[in-house]
Amino acid sequence: MDTIYQIIIPALLAFLGTLWVHPKVLKIAVNKNLVDNPDARKLQRRPVPNMGGSAVFFGIVIGLCSSNAIFSSPNSFMIVAAMLIMLYTGIMDDIIGLTPRLRFIIEILIVCWIMYVNKASISCFYGFWGIGVMPAWVSYPLTILSCVGIINAINLIDGVNGLSSGFCFMASVFFAIMFHELGNTLMMAFAVVAAGAIVPFFLHNVFGHDSKMFIGDSGTLVFGTMMSMFVISILNGNLPCMVLMHRGIGLLPFTLAVLSIPVFDTIRVMSTRILHKRSPFSPDKTHLHHIFIDLGFSHTGTTIIILTLNLIIIAAWMLAYQLGASIDVQFYVVVVMGVLFTFVLYNFSKRQIEKNGRILHLLQRLGKSMNFEKKGVWGTIERLIDKL
Repeated sequence: MDTIYQIIIPALLAFLGTLWVHPKVLKIAVNKNLVDNPDARKLQRRPVPNMGGSAVFFGIVIGLCSSNAIFSSPNSFMIVAAMLIMLYTGIMDDIIGLTPRLRFIIEILIVCWIMYVNKASISCFYGFWGIGVMPAWVSYPLTILSCVGIINAINLIDGVNGLSSGFCFMASVFFAIMFHELGNTLMMAFAVVAAGAIVPFFLHNVFGHDSKMFIGDSGTLVFGTMMSMFVISILNGNLPCMVLMHRGIGLLPFTLAVLSIPVFDTIRVMSTRILHKRSPFSPDKTHLHHIFIDLGFSHTGTTIIILTLNLIIIAAWMLAYQLGASIDVQFYVVVVMGVLFTFVLYNFSKRQIEKNGRILHLLQRLGKSMNFEKKGVWGTIERLIDKL
């Protein structure tokens, strides 16, 4: 019965909340011309409403209102308020555009607010390199740097249909499992509700035609904030986490594995921009999803392949743990896999395209085989999803 009240009902209500409000938000976005217009940098060919984050946030709130864990926590309202501020920040950025500096300041303030409300920070590596609980002068700057990085990583992965929403669903499920192991019912409620709320949007975003919306900065900033809260909740030095550490579970490697593709790809993109003496926030088409599009993968094929790569990294971490690897080795496995699937894969694919390499045609055939949108059943699914 506890499982029903803590997991199933909140997730189901979040799903139904997003499903119900999605067409209403879509209608408003179309009538008010709140759309993302195509340009040289973007991959869509027609204007698409970009207010999907508002629909998902509505579903999250509906789901949270049904969770006992939310009402039993005095900090829940403040956490939702932080997410609401990020939602409106993203809406303003989608509509009028905000400077990277202003967004950066808002993100820092929100992370500081979350740390203050929860009285928690990334303060413990649970044995990695022998590091235990860190002093505040180390943990506070580390938390701000890490969480702002996570928020931007989730934002920057939003480039093809279903990628950011599919990734956030996957990450929320894994975080929910970990919070269940830790007995953290509040964060587990947030995670399962987030997973439930994202599903209807994902279906419309991937399969819809007339009902398609983009999640927009409003959605990615909200989910980036949630992912940051999850990481803080795991790496803040609490007693249940210490118990898992003694079982050999590397919590730092786990969080990095779950967020690996967005984090490593963002590091790659921003470091490359800096090396070329450009602003790390300047827009371009050098993300991992862009190279798959250049290889001929469809939006859906690109989403599937990138999510699969992230799942392989998580599986590699789990295998390392199951084989009795130390926490340090678990971390190294995740880092090596993350670098291999972002830095190495991107540069290898780019060279194949530029030099018409021997493996290019194999990659192109793989991409062509994953053009699901051109298969006959796709139109049937589109019509079904649009009717929802």
